Amino acid sequence: MTETALPTLIQQMLRPDFYPHPVTEPIQLIQTHVSYILLTGDYAYKVKKPVNFGFLDFSTLEKREHFCQEELRLNQRGAAHLYLQVIPITQSGETFHLNGTETPIEYTVQMQQFPAGSLFSDLFDQGQLTEELLERLARELARFHEKGATNEYIRTFGEVAQIRQAIDENYDQTQKYIGGPQTQQQFDETRQYTDRLFAEHADLFAQRVAQNKIRECHGDVHLRNIALWQDEILLFDCIEFNELFRFVDTMFDIAYIIMDLDARNRPDLSNRFLNAYLEQTGDWEGLQVLPLYLSRQSYVRAKVLSFLLDDPSIPEAAKQEAKDTASRYYRLAWEYTRSPLGTASEAHQGQIYLMAGLSGSGKSTVARRLASQISAIHLRSDAVRKHLAGIPLDTAGGDDLYTSEMTEKTYDRLLQLGILLATQDYPVILDAKYDRQALRQAVIEAIHQANASHPAHPLSLHILHCDAPLEVRQQRLQHRQGDVSDATVDLLPKQHLEPFTASESPYVQTLDTTQAVDTQLATVLQDG
Repeated sequence: MTETALPTLIQQMLRPDFYPHPVTEPIQLIQTHVSYILLTGDYAYKVKKPVNFGFLDFSTLEKREHFCQEELRLNQRGAAHLYLQVIPITQSGETFHLNGTETPIEYTVQMQQFPAGSLFSDLFDQGQLTEELLERLARELARFHEKGATNEYIRTFGEVAQIRQAIDENYDQTQKYIGGPQTQQQFDETRQYTDRLFAEHADLFAQRVAQNKIRECHGDVHLRNIALWQDEILLFDCIEFNELFRFVDTMFDIAYIIMDLDARNRPDLSNRFLNAYLEQTGDWEGLQVLPLYLSRQSYVRAKVLSFLLDDPSIPEAAKQEAKDTASRYYRLAWEYTRSPLGTASEAHQGQIYLMAGLSGSGKSTVARRLASQISAIHLRSDAVRKHLAGIPLDTAGGDDLYTSEMTEKTYDRLLQLGILLATQDYPVILDAKYDRQALRQAVIEAIHQANASHPAHPLSLHILHCDAPLEVRQQRLQHRQGDVSDATVDLLPKQHLEPFTASESPYVQTLDTTQAVDTQLATVLQDG
């Protein structure tokens, strides 16, 4: 759009003399289908377009002012330093004024402008989106969700009828793209999956409501709406205009990030983020509904791209690119319905890896590497124990956390989660000492029982025995920092691994964790 085709207000906002502060020239304009964003150097200004798309209505000045105020209020939860104020725009003759004395004719949200390249999508492109940064993001989002409002009204948005309304609408709006970016098989099977889930597992959604997992979330927390600025993670540009998109399951929110990383062919990074979030929140049961939201987020991305194919102003080359990209997202949406974490975990569905070894033997390091390679759910006994006790993960536990009764509860919870998730086709890693034969035997028996009940989808077991000399284990514990584990060097002389029995031996593979872990894991996966 040329400058002369822009509204007169936006033309004037592109001029330095419009602002009461210095600007960096030229002022940059970014347009979306619902807003104009002007970058002036120190500050950014967002003006909402007078549009009505049904799910979003900015058609009157009163509504635009209301949603500007809502944008300010809601985004202060995750990006308080960015969102500064809502400023009225007035008009005197042919001239517009920022915060003038006349009756407002428009409103703008003033934001602190952060440097280019700060978005998580930029960091990914630069090769700087590290596992450590994604773990920080997971902790930040966990805190965000914990503080998110919930009440009787918000929880109504977790009812099946509310959830499927938007999902069915997606299908209705994309039927015409079958034979183009979408295939008939993918369309049919994706829709059949959601229909079946809603019809046969309404209890899962009722549980999510009962557990207060339907909250006032962000609603659009993908990599382009997350920034790293001044070493602070900022969650910005949340959904302010539609409650249906904001009052959602917390799994709906994290699905955006996981899907974004999977679409960029980095399931290892999405796995690290997912496991860090689950460990922080203890919401492993949420994995039962996560595939629905992963598929939904990918499908919406495909739908929006498909809409470009109907726009006569879009050049053919751009349409072809949109069609190809939409096709990839439709396929990804379909893949999530076939395997809970997409193709990365498909070959390892229903496999349980039981880690065994004494403190400092490298179990968690090996488990973390294995999880990233096969997109497994990594269940650490240290985190499970602290969630059971209701204490923060970064708080050292007292003696009452390590009684025999608490240890029994911890291993029972590990096993219950492991079987639950494995029968949902997730690869699962049970990360604990498993130093006693009785603990390992309980896992074997539970798997046999599960297989007897569901012989068409048998679970399989692998016991990974991690081993290292005493002096190495001592050294590792001495240098351990910032870890959920409370194990200390003085515990090592008291620890003993009961030998593996004849019934366990077929499942056991021993790993020397002083040697290259990835090489040994490659052998494990090849043998498995």
